[in-house]
Amino acid sequence: MGDHVDHVLEQWAAERPDLDVSPMAVIGRLSRLTQLISGELRRTFGEHGLDSASFDVLATLRRSGPPYRLTPAELMRSAMVTSGAITQRLDRLEARGLVTRTPSESDGRSVLVALTGEGHALIDRALPDHVATEHRLLSALPPSERETLATALRALLESLGDTPA
Repeated sequence: MGDHVDHVLEQWAAERPDLDVSPMAVIGRLSRLTQLISGELRRTFGEHGLDSASFDVLATLRRSGPPYRLTPAELMRSAMVTSGAITQRLDRLEARGLVTRTPSESDGRSVLVALTGEGHALIDRALPDHVATEHRLLSALPPSERETLATALRALLESLGDTPA
């Protein structure tokens, strides 16, 4: 049967048999998967009144452990976004009462971002639905194939410099 990428590869093989377009088999599928997965995750987040950026901040704070506080710089590194983007995310979340920003007691120039009780409750409600969506999205692959895929993707990410700071 094949997928859309198979069709694209066949077209390139016919039109440009001189080129090795085999990387498109991986990159094209990763790109299409990103689009499809992102749409499914947006729906799940939307059911909780969140978008992916808001979910990311709340989840980062929640998984940081008690007292569920981080600096904007720590959040920025986790989300791999600019300081302007993190500021906009925090402004929206603070306006909704999901996070607070308070001056750091140890460094007057720094701010600490913390989950509020409402933010904590919201991420705890949204997370099980998010994980269930991810399970559903991967249900076509048996656990052994998921593990093989995760290992291969980790190796690719590490080769491109995506490692913890």
